[in-house]
Amino acid sequence: MRKGRYAQNVIAVSAAAILAALLGSGLYLVKERGGLGLLSRQFFPSKNASPEPGVDRDSRVLPLVAIAPEQRRPQLEEIAASPDSSYDRSRARYLLASDWIEALEGGNALRALEGLDREYPILAPMILLKRARAYELTNDLSKSRQVLEKLVKEYPDSLVTAEALYKLGKGDPENHELALTKFPTHPIAHQIAIERLDRDPNQLPMLLFLARNAPEIDRIGEIRDRLVQKFGPELAPQDWEVIADGYWEARAYRNAAVTYSKLPNSAKSLYRIARGSQLVGDTTKAISTYQILVNAFPQAEETGRALLHLANLSPQPQALTYLSSAVDRFPDLAPTALKRKADLHEKLKQGQLEAQTRQILLDNYPNSDETAEYRWKIAKQLASAGNYAQAWKWARPIAANTSDSAIAPKAAFWVGKWAAQLNRSKDAQSAFEYVLTKYPTSYYAWRSAAILGWDVGNFNTVRSMTPEVVNPTFRPAPPAGSEMFKELYQLGQNGDAQELFQAEVGNRELTVPERFTKALFVLAQGQYQQGIAQILDLRKLEEPQAKEEWKALRKDPQYWQALFPFPYEQEILKWSAQRKINPLLVVSLMRQESRFQKDIRSPVGATGLMQVMPATGQEVAKKIGLTQYSLTNPEDNVAIGTAYLDYTHEQYANNSLMAIASYNAGPGNVSSWLQRFNPQDPDSFVEQIPFAETQGYVESVFSNYWNYLRIYNPEIAEKLSL
Repeated sequence: MRKGRYAQNVIAVSAAAILAALLGSGLYLVKERGGLGLLSRQFFPSKNASPEPGVDRDSRVLPLVAIAPEQRRPQLEEIAASPDSSYDRSRARYLLASDWIEALEGGNALRALEGLDREYPILAPMILLKRARAYELTNDLSKSRQVLEKLVKEYPDSLVTAEALYKLGKGDPENHELALTKFPTHPIAHQIAIERLDRDPNQLPMLLFLARNAPEIDRIGEIRDRLVQKFGPELAPQDWEVIADGYWEARAYRNAAVTYSKLPNSAKSLYRIARGSQLVGDTTKAISTYQILVNAFPQAEETGRALLHLANLSPQPQALTYLSSAVDRFPDLAPTALKRKADLHEKLKQGQLEAQTRQILLDNYPNSDETAEYRWKIAKQLASAGNYAQAWKWARPIAANTSDSAIAPKAAFWVGKWAAQLNRSKDAQSAFEYVLTKYPTSYYAWRSAAILGWDVGNFNTVRSMTPEVVNPTFRPAPPAGSEMFKELYQLGQNGDAQELFQAEVGNRELTVPERFTKALFVLAQGQYQQGIAQILDLRKLEEPQAKEEWKALRKDPQYWQALFPFPYEQEILKWSAQRKINPLLVVSLMRQESRFQKDIRSPVGATGLMQVMPATGQEVAKKIGLTQYSLTNPEDNVAIGTAYLDYTHEQYANNSLMAIASYNAGPGNVSSWLQRFNPQDPDSFVEQIPFAETQGYVESVFSNYWNYLRIYNPEIAEKLSL
């Protein structure tokens, strides 16, 4: 079902931005005729007026998007009443009309919309649609229908026309047929199909229509099941493939495996039957199907992956045979297969074969991630034995040969640390500068900046720092979608924008910018955990074009602002100031703990934004005099969480490394580690933390801190850009 058609979703902006938006232009109110009489007389542009999009940074309207409708209305009315035609005036009028419609004030909306489609052509179809809705709110259904018919006539190919056809179709079903035929990717067409199925759930054409065009609607699993169970004999091979692909994308692997078996054998279908069977625990079926795939399609890309899976499922001698075959036949998979072969030889205590295999990996595949991991393993062993010179030699090629590997930033940083141990100060400085230049978003960039003397804080000083925080004052345009969509998005019209974008991209494979744009909607709805995960998943795409698109996207500040959002800014700034804690440290911990999901609970009961345990919350609340509180209330959670973070800092003389580690692992474990390991070199201490979760937690929190600093602090952002 369609959700939140006209709902407004707001994004956080800084207090300074809100104040500027409220006061910067004065509080001009237009009172005649319900506040819009003067506006209606000034809404017709002059004959020569043809407003063009201005520079967004100069817009007076865009900073108002994040403010509640009743608070922004005076400013919008003032801008809308301007006698001079401008893009901002058009935006103000549209936003006013949308707010009035949301408030069910059709008359005011009509006055704001009068003539706007001529003044604001980029949104002309949407303006007509809103005008029809406004007439509907005034109970003038005849005029509403006339406007809808005008929309269909003047913009027959606009995706917005699907909305008009839906409304007109309530009196004339032929309009619904036209919407289904002409706009199959539009959510409103999906709504038409769903309504028909509600009347008769056994309409094969409508079931197939939704299976092909609406893979993300809530009822799609039920629809696929009905097609399989009730209409199996009537389905063509292409229908089975659509259903099977849908099950696969939904991770319904058992159903996918069964459904792919209805198709003629292909590398894709056999692989997914086998892999689906493997994922649901049917090992026998998986092995037999992988073997059929290997024999029937020996050169297919899927066959290489099948050999690796067969190696995992087979006894060790047979596994070695499969891995050797993967090395010989699939060069792209050879490094992975060689590493697994070497690990198997090691497990079988075949030392000579293990050494030979690892040497082949080093010699023939120096640019592989597997080689980087092996080099790092040896370098760490050498450093632990005090042989820093050899550790340096083993680690140095990692960044040079495999600069994109996950281990490269750490290896490059430790090349600098080990050079310093060897009194090679110039080499050390070069390494740290390289990390800052090559890996400016990594945890090791922060550590390098601190060692190089940048004013970014270190483990002993970061708590007390008060960096300037500057949030964007408006939404930048997303990187994908039509100009109409981008305009709606920037105006905060999330429901309309999301529906239009879904209609534009349909059910095809999305580009990286399109995937990112979809994630922006998830974030706009406050689903930060899901949205951040979707953005992080972009780095996992394997296709060369997708990788290049991802690299290009990472150069856009919007990518980083979305990956490191700053919700609950006012609560964070307020309580950080009260506890005298760096606000960027607080938001960084919050991002790691809860991904900003205020109602989230861990399996052990930790609750809310800062994941406070109920017993801890009760104790801390008592100490700070908070008698009535809820850990799912952002204000209360941040008040209690920052108080506890203050306490952990006090326990360790304001050393943030120990405080953050204690927040995750508890003070008892940290005290034990302080007795076992030397804290004088904090980087070595982090590497020695025996809990992988806590080690990763510490690095993640301070990586977050560094990214928030470089994104939201102008001084560091400028320094990195030099």
